[in-house]
Amino acid sequence: MSAKASVLWISCLIVAVCSCKQTTEENSASTNIQPNIIFIFADDLGYNDLSCYGQTHFSTPNIDALAEQGIRFTSFYTASPVCAPSRCGLMTGRDMGHALIRGNKQVPNRGGQLPLPDSAITVAEKLQEAGYATGMIGKWGLGNAVNSGNPMKQGFGYYYGYLDQILAHNAFPEFVLENNDTVYLNNEVTYLSDTLWHEGLGSRSTKKVDYVQDLFTEKAVSFIAQHQNSPFFLYLPVIIPHSNGEALPNELNEAPSLDKFADKPWGQEQKAYAAMIDKLDQAVGTIVNLVDSLGLGKNTLIVCTSDNGPENYDPILMFNSNGPWRGFKRDLYEGGIRMPLVARWTGTTDAGRKSDHPSALWDFMPTFCEMAGVDAPPNNGISLLPELQDEYQPKHDYLYWEFPIPYFWQALRMDQWKAIKKPDETESYQVELYDLQADPGEEANVASEHPAVAAQMDSVMMNHRIANQNFPSPFDQP
Repeated sequence: MSAKASVLWISCLIVAVCSCKQTTEENSASTNIQPNIIFIFADDLGYNDLSCYGQTHFSTPNIDALAEQGIRFTSFYTASPVCAPSRCGLMTGRDMGHALIRGNKQVPNRGGQLPLPDSAITVAEKLQEAGYATGMIGKWGLGNAVNSGNPMKQGFGYYYGYLDQILAHNAFPEFVLENNDTVYLNNEVTYLSDTLWHEGLGSRSTKKVDYVQDLFTEKAVSFIAQHQNSPFFLYLPVIIPHSNGEALPNELNEAPSLDKFADKPWGQEQKAYAAMIDKLDQAVGTIVNLVDSLGLGKNTLIVCTSDNGPENYDPILMFNSNGPWRGFKRDLYEGGIRMPLVARWTGTTDAGRKSDHPSALWDFMPTFCEMAGVDAPPNNGISLLPELQDEYQPKHDYLYWEFPIPYFWQALRMDQWKAIKKPDETESYQVELYDLQADPGEEANVASEHPAVAAQMDSVMMNHRIANQNFPSPFDQP
């Protein structure tokens, strides 16, 4: 389906479903209705890639409007600096000291990413237990259709998109999956050698017709329309603005057209990067407009954030995508894990508020469970519902991260302090200490000036984590 046809199709569907607006408004008036939840999860979107966070090279008016109508968080963190463990942190409410999946680990023989086990309890399962319709549209990365990581075994009644995140590198794929069925698209795809690290799953397209983000937006509109009269959880992990590392040079950033950026004095990759984020912004606008047209705004929490920091390559450097923060994707410095997050729940969130509350992706498990009126399983989070309601918000004693690739390292935030523990050039582990209040860019290591603080935070990092055989630490006991 072409971009123009896609826009027309979405517009017609919105007109059709909005005919049910009066019934929906009457249903939403009930005080017993559980809030709907829409969680939009961008892929490799940097803190400074949104104009409401400081981007000046291009704008994101729809996401900006969402922030103006709700809350903009300035101290929100993802669970990990890469894809799969971030998704695990969201789904299970666990930080990387307790998460089942702590890195992008592949199952041999094209088995996809390490799957969530049957024993995992996901937020989708808890919401399903509370009576929610649950849908996942986009990139999963936590298992495939034939193992325990299948999203339909992890609480989702419907899914559409990619299960394997390597296939998700290509925005013009050969096929997507819909409830375990293969849906072939109108693209022509060349798969790369199976001798490479991705075992032949990496690809580039020679005929580009169906842009997957347009399909995601169509399916999101359909899901909301179908479930407008009952509580729903829509998880929308899009692939924008993740690049396709298997594409040809100057084609890494994939967009159906350059649109308003075609005449900019930028390189091809910069234009396409901006066009991808513009596509994300358009999708957010379509979804928000539909929710409001259906009269669901007062009963729907809409969240938009990112899974990890941006890649360290030319488009990002020109656009300053990581903003004031040091580091990028795969770093535990702020640039790899501090994320933009906007949230709107009309009538509940105060319009235009900024929140400096330090929070993390694993906080959404208890938040969503509290909203749905169901007990959360054991987790590392603290419900953000008070913060959304502008009430007293309990705080974490600390926030913890670890990342195993290419070497094991840890990070901890405790009040204004940020500790980083990683090996130096002699492979000896040292603790770096930064005062984020005085030095948000993590430029001055003050561990020698505050040895007691550094030692305390080192002790917390050593004692917080539990061993995970798939992601061992050099500090694990034999």
